[in-house]
Amino acid sequence: MNHLSPLDTAAAQSLPGISRETIAALFELPFLDLVAQAHAVHIRHHPRNAVQLSTLLSIKTGGCAEDCGYCSQSAFAKSGVKAQKLIDADTVVAAARAAKAAGSSRFCMGAAWREPKARDMPALFDMVRRVKALGLETCMTLGMLSGDQADALAEAGLDYYNHNIDTSPDYYDRVITTRSFQDRLDTLDHVRQAGMAVCCGGILGMGETREDRIGFLHALASLPEPPDSVPLNALVPIPGTMLGDMLADTPLARIDEIEFVRTVAVARITMPRSVVRLSAGRESMSEAGQALCFMAGANSIFTGDRLLTTSNNGGDADTALFAKLGLAPSS
Repeated sequence: MNHLSPLDTAAAQSLPGISRETIAALFELPFLDLVAQAHAVHIRHHPRNAVQLSTLLSIKTGGCAEDCGYCSQSAFAKSGVKAQKLIDADTVVAAARAAKAAGSSRFCMGAAWREPKARDMPALFDMVRRVKALGLETCMTLGMLSGDQADALAEAGLDYYNHNIDTSPDYYDRVITTRSFQDRLDTLDHVRQAGMAVCCGGILGMGETREDRIGFLHALASLPEPPDSVPLNALVPIPGTMLGDMLADTPLARIDEIEFVRTVAVARITMPRSVVRLSAGRESMSEAGQALCFMAGANSIFTGDRLLTTSNNGGDADTALFAKLGLAPSS
């Protein structure tokens, strides 16, 4: 039986108008054939055996007005996370300096907001400038942005803005009701128009079907330009959140490692030049599962002990895994 090769798929060439049918066909390939195709695409566009290290810091925790069903920081959740104020720039810079010393080349700052307020913008600009002065790439995720806010952050020197679509358009309202899928796209458009790089991905294992994962990747690959960075998270089901409580009763709805690797591989083939980042949930993956993700085209991770309010693999564990696999941090 003949299977699609990278040169036979529009996905591998990142041609405009990639169809859901093409993405669905990739998901149906035998697992080893799919991973082999993804690896071939990966080494065509990215350095071999190199993985970017990023660090994520919560600069404003809890009390978010959105009802995202996965998030412990939502005001709707009963997770015990308390609302806190924006931390000061000196604390952020100290964390960024430590991240750089540990090998990170990108420093991401996240705030639990629906959108930033005008009063917060000067402090955010200061953080961007000071972190950037350390020689790090800067990224922020602050919720929705207006065009003017995106322009101002770009003027301050922000390199990347993260705003995930989270899941497929069809499954979206099963997860979030306080802002629409179109709201997400509007913010991404403001970021793109401001000249910043787009960081956009989502969360796998929220009870969605493979058809939803196909729709999720189709939505990403069909943006005016594929995201520069694509973070792929495996849901960390947190008690007190809507999805955490739901999946405690239906654990089979969570994504298994093989299906997660399939999704990484299809993301790599459909968005060949994007950085694909293993994000939240990696601490629960086996070393073999992570190795397969790297084989399938993942080339970035969040390192450090925490991601916002959830645990993460520590630097020692990542160093040991990289040594086993012959991987090295990319600059």
